[in-house]
Amino acid sequence: MIAVVRLLLVLCFIVLSTLIGLVICLFRPFHANNVVLFGRWYAWCGRIFGVEVEIRRHPAVAEAHPCVYVANHQNNYDLFLMPNALLHRTVTIGKKSLRLIPFFGQLYWLSGNILLDRDNRSRAVGTMQGAVDRIRNEQLSVWMFPEGTRSYGRGLLPFKTGAFHIAQQAGVPVVPVCMSSTAHIKLNRWRNGKVIIAMLEPVVLDESTNIRPFTRQVHQLMADTLAELDSELASDYTAQSLTARN
Repeated sequence: MIAVVRLLLVLCFIVLSTLIGLVICLFRPFHANNVVLFGRWYAWCGRIFGVEVEIRRHPAVAEAHPCVYVANHQNNYDLFLMPNALLHRTVTIGKKSLRLIPFFGQLYWLSGNILLDRDNRSRAVGTMQGAVDRIRNEQLSVWMFPEGTRSYGRGLLPFKTGAFHIAQQAGVPVVPVCMSSTAHIKLNRWRNGKVIIAMLEPVVLDESTNIRPFTRQVHQLMADTLAELDSELASDYTAQSLTARN
């Protein structure tokens, strides 16, 4: 029953927020802060799922703008939990196929996000260059999922190098973003514990940086951080269970 109520609330929220968002975009299409505004709305849904979200930001993140954020991508909960970490003047890069989703796709595009055609290499390269130009000219940060797809509990998948090439060409740092596992979230459970989103220290690369080794280093850093976050939360859950029994 709880799951049904939650799904209905989320559905109503998506319909209502999309309609209001489209109206806002008619007056300020492609505005630099549209994504953050709408992301804050979606982040509110974390409460519907009974999840507490803790944001941990390295102090240097505030000074890293513009930058390229690289985050792990687990499942559909990312859409409602990760926006808690969005900072001003940030847009995302998503699949071009998103625009085919009625209303939501149009909102995603008009918000100022960047659409990538993965099936057409030449167009994908053009989109990447467009992202570099927007970072430079508009002082925007870009949020990307370097795994390229959802991991669905398979751990941190190998990274594609596109995000790192964009950072290198734009001359901006990379900020790794790690969200702890959401595998424990159950729609039929009233409280679903905590999720931690850790925004790590910006990593700087220059024109001489070898992208593939750099990508592997960031991947390892994020994998280690995710393991630490999940271990910390597992210890918290164990302690809470013991306290409840006593």
